[in-house]
Amino acid sequence: MSATRRRRFPTLRVLQLLGGLCGFGAGVALLVRARFGLDPWDVLSQGIARELHVEMGWVVDAVGAVVLMAWVPLRQRPGFGTLCNVVVIGLVANAVLSALPAPHSLVFRVAALAGGIFLIGTSSGLYIGAGFGPGPRDGLMTGIAARGHSIRVVRTALELSVLIVGWAIGGSVGVGTLLYAATIGPIVHTSLRRFHHGGGDIPAVGTEAVGTQAADLSAGR
Repeated sequence: MSATRRRRFPTLRVLQLLGGLCGFGAGVALLVRARFGLDPWDVLSQGIARELHVEMGWVVDAVGAVVLMAWVPLRQRPGFGTLCNVVVIGLVANAVLSALPAPHSLVFRVAALAGGIFLIGTSSGLYIGAGFGPGPRDGLMTGIAARGHSIRVVRTALELSVLIVGWAIGGSVGVGTLLYAATIGPIVHTSLRRFHHGGGDIPAVGTEAVGTQAADLSAGR
């Protein structure tokens, strides 16, 4: 690789990271506007936002920051992408929600649901593939799993817990939640294979490879 290409490559990776995070935030907003239910972590964020009467994006970022603090006792180290994740996704979600009115037509709601899931999955592959570190929620999962627990069990326990709490305080759970759970893994898997910046093997997140654990890693947050 030439010196010029080496200098440019980090810039391309940063653009890939930011593009993925912005796309993720836009996808979250589409799921909210579709009104068919959200993914577990956003069910929690939406429930908290409704309780506090604040914009959901601020809660998305706040939850990410709180989860990131839980990395300290687990001895996890955040990367540049981890820190950007905490800031960018919620800001973009707020901006898109402000600009995008809620559709009333069932056709447009279904389109928003499908588009949101696809955008989140593809954007996850973009930002994870940039190689700047996992999102706060995945870092929590892999940090706990590294202490001798199954990554599948840890992921399931975390997501069920936040889903139940979020639903109890008013977050939206519905057919969109189930569709998200069923489809997000394969979309992320495909996206990672396409956008992994280094070529070759899919990068590992924590103790297991993303390529073989896409369904567990869900959206990579």
